[in-house]
Amino acid sequence: MSSKRWLAPWKDSAEKPAIYHCISRVVDRRFVFEETEREKFRTFMRMQENFSGCRILSYCLMSNHIHILLEVPPMPAEGISDAELLKRLSAIQTEVFVAVVAKELFDARKAGNAALVTEIHARFTYRMHDLSEFMKTVLQRFTRWFNRTHNRTGTLWEERYKSVIVESGIAARTMAAYIDLNPVRAGMVSDPAEYRWSSYGEAVGGGPKGNGKKAREGLVRACMSHQGAGFEAEKWKEISRVYRRAMGLALGRKNGKAAVEKGVVRPQMNTAETLEAKENGTLLPDLGMAGMLRCRVRYFTDGAVIGSKAFVNEAFAGARERFSPRRRDGARRLRGSARPAADLLWSARDLRLRV
Repeated sequence: MSSKRWLAPWKDSAEKPAIYHCISRVVDRRFVFEETEREKFRTFMRMQENFSGCRILSYCLMSNHIHILLEVPPMPAEGISDAELLKRLSAIQTEVFVAVVAKELFDARKAGNAALVTEIHARFTYRMHDLSEFMKTVLQRFTRWFNRTHNRTGTLWEERYKSVIVESGIAARTMAAYIDLNPVRAGMVSDPAEYRWSSYGEAVGGGPKGNGKKAREGLVRACMSHQGAGFEAEKWKEISRVYRRAMGLALGRKNGKAAVEKGVVRPQMNTAETLEAKENGTLLPDLGMAGMLRCRVRYFTDGAVIGSKAFVNEAFAGARERFSPRRRDGARRLRGSARPAADLLWSARDLRLRV
């Protein structure tokens, strides 16, 4: 496969979401993220989200690495208005800086200088609606703050970040749950709601300002974008039931702790959920998928593309030059710990070791 970053062939489509699971690790796997660092990283991440037009569906900030499930919508065909540009700039710049740009735009409009207006917009819009620009900016900005705060120099991140193309629907929901379950797999908490620096923890408990609306919007979109749902926080009550069950957790927090059998975490449902799952025929798939998410699944970080067989093959066809002429199609069956999802999800990479 080519070393050039693989972007969704439909990245400029207004109908088909371009979703990526992004992972970046601290150099030498050092444990540098304490509470202050996690809060600061989340602040930079949300600032860049508000500026760029990219949307965070799910995230988790661990001690030595970060996960972000990011949707990158295309730039509107007509561009963005002056008002929208200034609003986005206010997310990452000072009032004085934004006022200067506003004055430039006003003067250019008054003079009828359309070329200058276009040039002013172009200074900033090249960094919007772009996966690489989003990740580069967040990681670099955090590095500068971290180095200044801890009196150090040099790189903070291990090589370049990884990214996996993710299909909307069951693949995006499963990936979001996998991301939110990171602290559970690490033995830090028994319920992901107890971990503040994740999308689910923020959605349930609120962020630093006590408002988890952004996180709820992202998870609604992750779970329901294939059914036309946007970033609609008001649907959270409905979606939270589906999402907790996807993670193998009962709706009632007290009854939602997982059982441990021979060192392996087994998901449990409460009685009401078990009956509900039986009625719609999803009990065994739900339990099997939830059990899988309690394990490390390399496909979710190294699989290149994750989704249905048709989705992976479509991505393969759109980037045929990345592969040997001898390879006939893209979809590869999931193995190892990912086997419970083998009939639902496929990977573009045929991983054989430690899967």
